[in-house]
Formats: sequence, structure tokens, C-alpha cells
Amino acid sequence: MAVQFLSEEWATAYSEALASHDGFQGAIASANLGLQFNVSDAPSGPVGYYISISNGSANVALGELADADATISSDYDTAAGISKGDMNTQTAFMTGKIKVTGNLAVLMMNQNIISQWGSAGESLDVAY
Repeated sequence: MAVQFLSEEWATAYSEALASHDGFQGAIASANLGLQFNVSDAPSGPVGYYISISNGSANVALGELADADATISSDYDTAAGISKGDMNTQTAFMTGKIKVTGNLAVLMMNQNIISQWGSAGESLDVAY
């Protein structure tokens, strides 16, 4: 059954997908990373969610992450396009569709985690 994009069920399903994805688990083995995502104009209004990685585990949840390493902001169409695999994250950044504040170097140093995160999400049945 499909989970609604940016819902509590989606966040839970994403956390479970990350926990069972070997590539993602290998990428986060020694990482400590916190990323905040802010999505404007979602159907239910603005949505914030985050991924927190530490001690070899990761959690995706709705809300705000205190002391995030970086904050990534976009509109709903961009967030959905990236989630669906229809839009490349780097292209979205270069064209101004996503804005990053905080420690951009942390994102650059953790590209493998971000790549594996996307790969793990491919298994999710998501409704947009």
C-alpha cells in the first residue's frame, strides 16, 4: 500500500527502508550527520522533516532537527521530483530549485550517504 509523501507513515517507511538497505548501512557506519529539509507549498502546507544519522543508525522523521548540519529548502514540486527520481539533486541545486544553508562541505563529504539514501528510497511505494 502506498504511503503519502511527507506523511508520518512515509517517514516511518523511509526509516525502515534505510535500516534494511545494505548500501546505506555501509555508507553510514561511521557517520554523524543531521540534515533538515523544509518543503514549501505541500498540499497540506509547509512540511519540515529530517534525517539524523549517528552510531550506525538513521532516522527519518517529520519536524525540526536541532543543530542540523545543513538545511535544504525547496518547493513541493522539486521535493517530489527528486523523490520520484525525475529530478537530479545536483541539477536542482545548480538551477536554484533547492537552497542549502549551513555546512555545505558536510553534504559534499557525504555524497555516498546521499546517493545510497536515494537508492534505498526506490523501494518505497509513495503517493504524491
